[in-house]
Formats: sequence, structure tokens, C-alpha cells
Amino acid sequence: MHELDPAATAWLLASTALVLLMTPGLAIFYGGMVRTTGVLNMIMMSFISIPLVTVAWLLFGYTLAFSGDGFAGLIGDLTHVGLAGISPSTLHGSVPELLFATFQLTFAIITAALVSGAIADRAKFAAWMVFVPVWAIAVYSVVAHWVWSPSGWLFKLGVLDYAGGLVVEIVSGASALALALVLGPRIGFKQDAMRPHNLPFVLLGVGLLWFGWFGFNAGSALAANGTAAAIFLNTLVAGCLGMLGWLTVEQIRDGRPTTFGAASGVVAGLVAITPSCGTVNTLGAVIVGLLAGIVCSFAIGLKFRFGFDDSLDVVGVHFVGGVVGVLLIGLLATEVMTAGPQGLFYGGGLAQLGKQCLGAVVVALYAFTVSYVLAKLIDRTMGFRLSAEDETTGVDFTQHAETAYAEGVHGHMPMRRPRPEQG
Repeated sequence: MHELDPAATAWLLASTALVLLMTPGLAIFYGGMVRTTGVLNMIMMSFISIPLVTVAWLLFGYTLAFSGDGFAGLIGDLTHVGLAGISPSTLHGSVPELLFATFQLTFAIITAALVSGAIADRAKFAAWMVFVPVWAIAVYSVVAHWVWSPSGWLFKLGVLDYAGGLVVEIVSGASALALALVLGPRIGFKQDAMRPHNLPFVLLGVGLLWFGWFGFNAGSALAANGTAAAIFLNTLVAGCLGMLGWLTVEQIRDGRPTTFGAASGVVAGLVAITPSCGTVNTLGAVIVGLLAGIVCSFAIGLKFRFGFDDSLDVVGVHFVGGVVGVLLIGLLATEVMTAGPQGLFYGGGLAQLGKQCLGAVVVALYAFTVSYVLAKLIDRTMGFRLSAEDETTGVDFTQHAETAYAEGVHGHMPMRRPRPEQG
């Protein structure tokens, strides 16, 4: 019989707030990465994910992800539709289940928001609002059940994903690729530079993301103990080494390190440590972060080679970084952290690596396929992409009747009141 743990509950309350802050942080990060005519739309795509996913999660998402087995480890049952049967005194382990459900909700929110980066500057806002809640139930909740529910088939198989390499990073990256393919490239892709318009925004967003990521990873311990402390350190270390890895590549390849590279490297390291934070030691976190920073710095160029317009590098950073982190568990997992499974380098053989490969492939294929079909249905019925005229005019103005900056946008100058007469 479990009893309420006040310390664990307090830490999870704080962690839930930290993870929720990641979505506004992502909004600022993404907003800085786009051109001046799409800032508000990019921010809004993240912010609108908060209420849309919340409603979907409370109604069906949570019960499908974390209730008992509904069918062969593939989906949860409908025991807790609308959070039915869960009271303030109901516990999940040693924390209130309402708090656990809210903590998991914040994960679902940011995963949906991450996907938006692949379709910057060219998506109808109304279509995005239809896509998000359906996707949260059909893709996110299903994969969360597979990986994190004790009755999920990947969980029972022994696939490890501590805080969301499969459920968050690979799911968002595969879904983002599907949407990028359905909507097609932006006008001017491969021809215009399309550089980030506000690098201070990008760095501010990364700072907020990094701050929130401590709740994301260490909060997943669901306890205030040594494991949470080790995960906290792993999260810091991987972000640092991700930055150093990316900047090293830039210095060697391009002759100078950039602020944008520093921000991207931090995210790459944090993405990769997300699945492995509770399975590797500090040395493992160094390796995970460094490799992610290096690999992702090259992976972002794949969109130009293969011709898909992943506008803000969701595939190159989140998908590739997630795969790096998930697979490295099979090499670097240590019994000190897992209390059981070990990676190849710690005497565990190839078994765990095989399980991690299976999990990555299955999750990626499922998320891509369902997202592609859903996006196609929306595109066929209401249209997912803006008209060429609206895209050229600017998505902020055509979708929201607003612009982020008063001067120098659409040729309009701000209205100024005449100065009052002097004397």
C-alpha cells in the first residue's frame, strides 16, 4: 500500500510547472528562428497547443495512455475518460494521480508544439487547430502507452525510454517530417536564405527550454532522491557537451562558431539525454551530449539533400537526436542507474541495443504514417497550406491580422499622432 510522499509531490509540482514553461520557451525559440513575417504565427502555434492538447488529454488522452490494457498492449482502456474515478486522494505510486496526469499532460503539449517547427510560414492556423487534438490522441497517447504504461507492449519487451526519446523526440520528428512532406516546401526554399530574424530570441528560448528540461528529465523520477539528482546532473552535462560538439564542428567546417550553433547544440544534447538520462552515468551523459551535438550539426543538412523543407530542423535535431539517445542506451546503460539492464559497453551484450533499435523503428513508422494520413485528410477537406498569395504576404498578417514589428513589414508604416502645438 503506497502512502503519499510530500517531498516527491512537491518536486513533481515544481517539475510540472517547469515542463509547462518549456512550451512558451519553445515559442520564443521558434519565433526567433523564422522571418519577420511569421513570428506571431510561430509563437501562436505553440501557445494554442496548450489548450488544445489539454482538452484532448483530459477527455481521452490520459486514459488511453496510462489506464489498464485495452487491447494487446497497444492502447489503454477507457476507465478514466474525463479523468473519471480519479480523486484528489487517488495515488499513482507515492504522488497524487491528478498531479501525475498533469505532469504527463505537459509532455504531450510540448511534443505537439515541436511538430509545428517543420511547417513554419505556410500552414493554415485553423488546420493546425484541427490537427493538434486529433494527433495528440491518435499518435502521442498510443505511443505513450506502448512505452511508458506497464501494460504497453514495448514496455513489457524491455525497451527503455526514461523521459521521452521515443515518446517525445522521435514522435515529434517523424510527425514533423510527415507534415513537411504533405505541405511541401516554402516558396523560395533552397533559393532564399531564410535566416533567423532574431538570434537573441533564439537564445532566450533555449535558456527557458534548458531550465524547463530539468523538470522534464529529473521530474520523471517521480521522487526527490539521488536518482533525480543524478538525472539533473546528466541533463546539465549533456546540454553543455552538445553545445561544445556543435561549435567544434562549426569551427572546423566553417571557421567560426555561431550563436545559432550554440543554441542548436544545447537542444541536440538535451534531446539525446532525454531517453537516456535515467540509464547512463555522468560519463555516459558526456558521450551522449557530445555525439548528439556533432551528429545533429551534420543532420540538419539532410533536408537540402533530400528536398524536404523541415523549416526549423525538427527532423535534424529532434528526430536524429532522439535516435542517438535511444540507441546509445543499448551501449551505455549501467546497472547503477537502471537497477537491471546494462548496455554493451557495461557487459550487457547486444540484447538491449536490439530492443532500442526496434523501439525507434516502430515508433518512427507509426508516428510518420498516422501523421501523414491525418495531415492528408485535413489537406483534402479544408486545406492545410496557405495560398501562394497569403504565404508571400506573410502568415502573421493573413492568418492573424497582426504583425510583430510595426515598421518595415508589408510596406506599412505605423500611424503616428501629430505632436501637440508647442507653447
